[in-house]
Formats: sequence, structure tokens, C-alpha cells
Amino acid sequence: MHPVVSKTLTIVAVVAPLCLDASEDWLSWRGEGNRGVSETAEPPLTWSETSNIDWKVPIEGEGTSSPIVVGDRVFITTARDTGEIHPDLPRPEDQPERVFGITFPNTHYEMILLCIDRGSGKTLWRRVAKTLIPHEGHHRDASFASGSPVSDGENVYCWFGSAGCFAFDLDGNLLWERNLGEARMGASLGEGSSPVVHQGKVVLVRDHAGQSRISVLDANDGSILWQRDRDEENAWATPVIAQFGGRTQVITSATNRVRAYDLASGEVIWHAGGLTHNCAPCPILDGEMVYLMSGYRGHALLAIPISGQGDVTDQIQWRTTKGTPYVPSAMLVDGRLFFTRSNQGILSCLAARTGKPIIERQRIEGLGDLYASPVGAAGRVYLIGRRGSAVVLSDGGPLDQLATNRLADQFHASPALSGDRLLLRGMRFLYCLRQGGTFSSNPSAIQLS
Repeated sequence: MHPVVSKTLTIVAVVAPLCLDASEDWLSWRGEGNRGVSETAEPPLTWSETSNIDWKVPIEGEGTSSPIVVGDRVFITTARDTGEIHPDLPRPEDQPERVFGITFPNTHYEMILLCIDRGSGKTLWRRVAKTLIPHEGHHRDASFASGSPVSDGENVYCWFGSAGCFAFDLDGNLLWERNLGEARMGASLGEGSSPVVHQGKVVLVRDHAGQSRISVLDANDGSILWQRDRDEENAWATPVIAQFGGRTQVITSATNRVRAYDLASGEVIWHAGGLTHNCAPCPILDGEMVYLMSGYRGHALLAIPISGQGDVTDQIQWRTTKGTPYVPSAMLVDGRLFFTRSNQGILSCLAARTGKPIIERQRIEGLGDLYASPVGAAGRVYLIGRRGSAVVLSDGGPLDQLATNRLADQFHASPALSGDRLLLRGMRFLYCLRQGGTFSSNPSAIQLS
């Protein structure tokens, strides 16, 4: 497929110049090394619908992807049901019963990338990457915009799964698109892995009930540099990039095998077994160690040196089979690995080098269930519950609850950190939280669904 510019896109005038302070960038959904931590951010400790909100804007359509920040711009994906019905497709109410009540669409959806000014919340530009009728449905808590965008600081790459991968420059010009075909997710649960960009290459991992595959594209034009089939079924884990021995590794989590591919050639450098089913948490890099986990039909956490060759299952440094997450990923700060049990507000913290427990499966009061992954900044851990609650803890060791906050929205997406701001993508609104923010809404006028 050749690079293409969609006729449906309109290029707008030049928008505000980018801030050049790269320390405030949050270029991917989990930040550097998938650790979920910013060394420079100073987000607020407390907030509500009437305090410490810099701005709050409605987001059209539906999405569970996380925002990213490049300079003074926030990027976020969403999928909007146009309501335009295809008359030859069955209505949802006429379809056979499926697990979780999942139905297949019979209407067209717009797959959208939004660019929002970080300072004001104003939409700078909106691009419809693709309009189509999705061939499958998704779980009620997922969306057709589950993969988060990623940036190399110059362009933004967004992957709408079966709808395609798209590259835009920061002013909204479409650079290329690449269709990798349709995925067939087991139980039609929905797609969700996010792209990774490194050294001019875009990495896409698609594990599903059909032929699973890892694809590496040229970031300049979207051409396929290499692809490898994978013997895996449903998984949603976004890979992590590592460097060792002069080679760049792409480390992937999945049920049958953890694998480290050579980014340049696609060769499998090392691999190991030990995870459970439906892997969703992303691998986390810590120097020459990577931490991989899963939490469906069992619990598993593996600490593996990235220095091995071939089958390294017997070289796993330590492991645990207790308290690991299903959907959320873990957070790593100063040698401490924080993670929640399944999708519950039950927290563990382990010493990353030894696996020794620091906090062992303690319930966080006032949090409830969660899908969002924790983030860390300013000596704190931020945990965002599904129904608007948020708990802030000290990251120093034993459980120390600093604050409990609440917003009038539901949250499935992970937060983003940028300078003195915490960005939270709700099911209806995008919030920018900042100490001293003066935006105030009337919470009594907002009803939770």
C-alpha cells in the first residue's frame, strides 16, 4: 500500500507553536520504558469538580485510549458512531446472543484523532483517519479506539486495529496509512494494543484468534520492513523497547511465549514461558531486567534478564503467582514495582530486584475496581478507579494514603503526566488537572451512567 492522503481531510492553518521543553512530553501511554512514571511532573495532590481543574472538555464519540502530550499539544483518539445504517446488515437486536451481550455494528464509525491545546483545552484540529463499519463488536467496557497514540516528537502514529495505522504530522497532515487486515478477536472482545515507535520504526503487535503477527513499519512511509507470525491467541499487551549488546530488542508478552525480537531483523533473540491467558499488562523495562505479568485464569509475574539467548525460561530471576493484574499494567519507581490484583483496588508493591513484598495485596479504601494503570510523580502513586474515585499514595514503601478524590465521570483509560498537569480521559470528558486550576463545573448537573 502506497502512502495516501485521504480526500476527507482538510488541512487547517498553522496553529500555536510547540513548547520546546521536552521534559513535559508524555509520548506514549506508559511513558519511557513503560514504567508509568515522570521524573519531572508535579501534578496536584487533590481535586474535585470544583477545584484544581485547569480545563474540562467533552470528547465526542467513545474511546478508552489514553492521551499523549507533545509540546503544548495533547493527542487523543476516539470513535464516533455516525448513525448511518447499512441496510444489508442485521440490527443489533436481531443478532444471535453472544458472550457479554456483544453485538456487531450495522452503522458507520469515524476513527478520529484529536489535537487539543494543553493550555486551554481548545481543539486545534480534528482528523477522521477512516470511516467504516467495524467487522466485529467489542466488550461493553472497551471501544473501537482502545489503542493509544504514540509520538517520536515529530509525528503522531495512531492504530485503530483493523481500521488501520495512520501517521500524521503535528499540524494534522496525513503522512501515510497502512491497512494490515482484519483481526478476529476471540469472543469479539475488541482490539487494544498500542503502537510503539523507535529508531524510525513503528511496531505493531496483533495477537488474536486468527493468525497473530508482529509487524514493523517504516515510520517515514508506512512500508512493511518485516513481519513475523506468532503462535498466540488473544492478547493486548503493548511491547517495550530495550537495548543490550548493541542490539535493539522488542519485548512482547503473550500466553505461550514471552519473546524478544531484534528490531532490525525480526530474529527472536530470546524467549520464555510462564504467563497465563489473555495478556494485557505491558512489559516494564528496568535497565537489564524486564518485568512481565498477566492475571487471567491465574496470576504470573516474571523477572527476566534481557541478556539471554534462546530459551531463557530457566534463567528467570524471580517470579510470583499472586496478586497480578488482568487489565491494568504495573508501575515501576525507584526499584519498587506497584500493581493491582486483577481489576480490583487491591495493591501490591514488590522490590523489583528480588521480588520481596513491601505491600502485599492490601485493599485501597475508596478506590473500587479499576482498568486504568497507575502513574507516579513527585513521590506519589496515582490510582484512578472506574467510577470517578482516585486515590493518591506515597511511593515510599508501606501503604500511606495521602488523598482520595472524585470526579463525575467514569474512567477506563490510564492517565498522562505533563509538567504540573495530570490528564484524565473519562468516558465523556477529558480533564486537565493542575494545582490552582480555576475551572469549576456543577457536579450535580452531571449524572453518572
